Amino acid sequence: MNHRSKVLIVGAGPCGLMTACELRRRGVEADILDAAEEPGAGSRAILLWPPSLEIYRDIGILEEAAKRGVRIKALSYHVGSGPLRLPLAPMMSPLILPQEDTVELLHDELRRLGGEVMRGLEVTGLEQDAAKVTVTARRAGGEVVTLEAEWLVGADGFRSTVRDKIGSAFTGAPLPITFLLAEGHLEGDYDAEAVNYYLGRTGVVLVAPLPGGRVRVSGALPDGAAIDEGTAQRLLDERGPGGLRITGLTMNTTFTSHERIASPLRSGRCFLVGDAAHVHSVVGGQGLNLGFGDARNLAWKLAGVINGRYAPRVLDSYDPERRAAAEQTVQATGRMARQAVLSPFANRVRNALMTLGHRSGALGRRLPPLLSGWLIRYPDALIPAPGRVPRGLPRPGARSPRWTLEPDDDRFQLVTAGTRGGAADEQGTALAGRLHDLLLHRHRDGGGEGFVLLRPDGYVAAAGRPADLGPVATALEHLAPQSTKEHS
Repeated sequence: MNHRSKVLIVGAGPCGLMTACELRRRGVEADILDAAEEPGAGSRAILLWPPSLEIYRDIGILEEAAKRGVRIKALSYHVGSGPLRLPLAPMMSPLILPQEDTVELLHDELRRLGGEVMRGLEVTGLEQDAAKVTVTARRAGGEVVTLEAEWLVGADGFRSTVRDKIGSAFTGAPLPITFLLAEGHLEGDYDAEAVNYYLGRTGVVLVAPLPGGRVRVSGALPDGAAIDEGTAQRLLDERGPGGLRITGLTMNTTFTSHERIASPLRSGRCFLVGDAAHVHSVVGGQGLNLGFGDARNLAWKLAGVINGRYAPRVLDSYDPERRAAAEQTVQATGRMARQAVLSPFANRVRNALMTLGHRSGALGRRLPPLLSGWLIRYPDALIPAPGRVPRGLPRPGARSPRWTLEPDDDRFQLVTAGTRGGAADEQGTALAGRLHDLLLHRHRDGGGEGFVLLRPDGYVAAAGRPADLGPVATALEHLAPQSTKEHS
């Protein structure tokens, strides 16, 4: 059996399915193979932050996901003096949805887009040349299958075969902390609209609401601790407020994490996404969101190359951008994980500092944007920074809820500001007319003369004064195919 496709994705977990949906909705034939005969089950990764929910909206599954999930309205940190409650604005508010629901929704959307998962195929070999990637896979019965694709995406998880076959190192180390993961029903008084962190003298225990009235209870365990049916209750008693009782356990296990990032994330025509590309502490619920960010970053670029809108050089930015996102996430989640195993004295110091931060408002200003993903920054790998950014405009490489995309087909979007018909508006109109295949222009009345250039994934590519538009135009032209030889 031989199979050919434009893009072959190895791994049918959430990140592989998301990558396939993102490509297929852009008109790119993307096929998936997976070694497992059936999709994975269980709640597993549950927290979806707003940047991920934007992708759910764009592929058309957000409404159903919201019906199945639980919208979180606050983060609540319980210290000795009482709860430090951080209300979450809509742009910071996550959705809790079990991973098995995410997989089901993405698989249904993939089918609607004409795709399917080829199951029971284990990758045994991978070769690539200047024009294609050839994959050898084996069925359980021994049948060997050859698959060819113009591009390949490895979404095959922590023990990625694709990563090994392309020779990418997985640099890092295990995180020496074991966490309890328990799920059941909770009796007692707790905030059912918040993710609750009880910062007790002996450690931290998390209580998060799940659909159907259930909760997840998690916390770092002492070294060498064995678990039984009473472990979750003991954590609640020792670290919680008292009066909480968990019953009807449907999950009771432990897990550990690693802090690793693959290098490189791209080799020729092969890319790594999700846990194949990076892993980190689960504290903060970032894993699935980081992987979905990989899928979005790669999809608009790869589809643009395949469809002839962008030159292949646009793909060179995937590794430095997603490596930066992974490094920032590993650093942030590592700090949070280590704060879960502080000494009693350090616990008291941390709680006192958090209380002061809550009173001053600093905790609410900093923590929700950090967790929700709005603080991820990209290097200027696509559009060189024009210089100093005027006050009031977002910095290149950032996401800004104040500067957002309008529905379009993966062009850059130039938003000018100032007087209508002024220098910024006129130059923006002229530039969009000249680069209409790459650029959409709109104008905001008022403020100083300036512009913000948004990428198709919503990140700020550039910002500045009208005089800075010349270098930006040159950089955009550099991303356009110069000849048919640059089309993939």
